[in-house]
Amino acid sequence: MWAASCLASCCAACACDACRTAVSGISRKSARIAYCGLFALSLIVSWILREVAAPLMEKIPWINHFHKTPDREWFETDAVLRVSLGNFLFFTILAVMMIGVKNQKDPRDGIHHGGWMMKIISWCLLVIFMFFLPNEIISFYESISKFGSGFFLLIQVVLLLDFVHGWNDKWVGYDEQFWYIALFVVSFICYVATFAFSGVLFHFFTPSGHDCGLNTFFIVMTLIFMFLFAAVALHPAVNGSILPASVLSLYCMYLCYSGLASEPRDYECNGLHRHSKAVSTGTLTLGLVTTVLSVVYSAVRAGSSTTLLSSPPSSPRAGKPLLPLDSKAEEKEEKEKSKPVTYSYSFFHIIFSLASMYSAMLLTGWSTSVGESGRLVDVGWPSVWVRIVTCWATAGLYIWSLVAPILFPDREF
Repeated sequence: MWAASCLASCCAACACDACRTAVSGISRKSARIAYCGLFALSLIVSWILREVAAPLMEKIPWINHFHKTPDREWFETDAVLRVSLGNFLFFTILAVMMIGVKNQKDPRDGIHHGGWMMKIISWCLLVIFMFFLPNEIISFYESISKFGSGFFLLIQVVLLLDFVHGWNDKWVGYDEQFWYIALFVVSFICYVATFAFSGVLFHFFTPSGHDCGLNTFFIVMTLIFMFLFAAVALHPAVNGSILPASVLSLYCMYLCYSGLASEPRDYECNGLHRHSKAVSTGTLTLGLVTTVLSVVYSAVRAGSSTTLLSSPPSSPRAGKPLLPLDSKAEEKEEKEKSKPVTYSYSFFHIIFSLASMYSAMLLTGWSTSVGESGRLVDVGWPSVWVRIVTCWATAGLYIWSLVAPILFPDREF
């Protein structure tokens, strides 16, 4: 017994030292990667608890205080929402703390990039504390998460528009025939894929013998957007490019598919309901991994974007010492600290907060019925309308980005 206890103590000490070493190795450049890793960890914890926590939560009196014990799916949803709430509070607190940070001399810059052992402990305590909260608070968080998820999707659209326009400008800037041909080829592939995608949607979501007017409306509207994008972009007054129009057309068709696929599995116009029981755990795992990569990329891209709520540089006199420095090394260090931050720390954390809400909605099927198997993610009418409205918002924002410089020539866009 003594040897086993000694061995366990040694293993624990080694684990603590390894964790401390890994945390201390996080530098300024790798801080954003560390935040992404922490966010990915929250999704893994949510996924695990969604699968195994139901029997344990049934025994917690302040959670299961009902006269009749709810179904297993209720406890799975509740576990995911509680982890999501802890993650949301963690990043929201950081977002509030980082408001107004303009240069690296601000003490809060060190908090943003350092103190990782304390951050990890705080995150763990927050997540654990969420399981002591009453169900009413979790229900309220579930309600506001639907709106937060919508905001996250809109921010994702803005980032996509920024990326597509930057992609086009970069290739056009080369001013070489090869890149112009590449623009045409990519655009052609996107349009072919969009048409093929629409055919698949008509096949699966407008089956013959059923009144599927709503699904037909969604698909036709997306096709109208595709033609409208090309018409506006190629108008002589706009003088735009076909590449952003084609990429946005394909993306809108994907959003349309995503919305239609989220319809309830017992809906007669959802042709995928025949395959609902064939959805495997591996497929869901792949979908979750894709979601993680998408959410993390969006957060990093938004946090590093200089065009989205980035912090303005400090004034010329900001950070200047009142007394002359004794050495060149100190002067160099002072100059380094007075540099303006390259992105908005507060906005960076807000993205993670909204992403926490969005991922919770994905894992819980937007808190609607998850079907007979209890394994179907992202299914329900709220999800349908969020995706469709996001598709329409994408179309509106893209058209606005083309016509706004013409309508308001005196403003800079």
